[in-house]
Amino acid sequence: MSSVSSSSVKQARQALGRRLREIRKDAGLTSRELARRAGWHESKCSRLENGHTLPSDADIRAYTAHCAARGETADLIATARGIEGAYIQWRRMERAGLKRAQQSVAPLFERTRRFRVYQSWVIPGLLQSDAYTRAVLSTVAQLRDVPDDIDDAVAVRMDRQRILRSGDRRFAMLVEEWVLRTVIGDSDTMAGALGHLISVASLPSVSLGVIPLGTPRGAGWPVESFTMYDDAQVNVELVSAHLTVTQPGEIAEYSKTFAELSAIALYGVRARALITAAIDALA
Repeated sequence: MSSVSSSSVKQARQALGRRLREIRKDAGLTSRELARRAGWHESKCSRLENGHTLPSDADIRAYTAHCAARGETADLIATARGIEGAYIQWRRMERAGLKRAQQSVAPLFERTRRFRVYQSWVIPGLLQSDAYTRAVLSTVAQLRDVPDDIDDAVAVRMDRQRILRSGDRRFAMLVEEWVLRTVIGDSDTMAGALGHLISVASLPSVSLGVIPLGTPRGAGWPVESFTMYDDAQVNVELVSAHLTVTQPGEIAEYSKTFAELSAIALYGVRARALITAAIDALA
């Protein structure tokens, strides 16, 4: 696993390390004694327990065996594998092309009934216009040197928007006002995207909140963009990677963060006024 800057992955590794430390202490062993029994360098226990190194399956089996805690083995291994699989390089996901990357999330979207989306970078994908999506994916293709299948990728994303009008799904969307003011593509593209945003925000299934510039933040601190799929999974957008969060404790943290951000957002007429002001500013 590559060096990880994401706080969620770091916290997950630290939490697993703390659990290993508790198991060792409950067994009455020092880290030096456990390392001796396992045949490790004495610094290895410290690295594992402080979250600096992710334990392998063999490491966990050794911990639980020497600490008489074999009943913990399966859960600990599952946790470690979940952390390892949570961090996926964008290049790895997109190497087969942007269309494939867009198609890969289709099953997740189909089975989700409650979407909570916070965007501090761009208009949420489900609310984007065709031209805006094209501008976003064109930039992605240039920055990441992925296969040029933008037309197909745009078509997949546009087709995905049908879920806004189907089934019993609900979509709670939050954007920072600066997203409305950041010109993606050109002024015409941005004006069209904002007009489209007003239109789709009027759908019965969609709740759109805009967090105004200058709002005292309090607990609703701006963070990385993320999407919550029911209470089962959170996808977090990083510059270099796509982070998937599935641990209940971490999902609860994102749920709390979304609620705090929602509390300082404007909705309805006031949100539309901010979008209209952003359109007027383009002139």
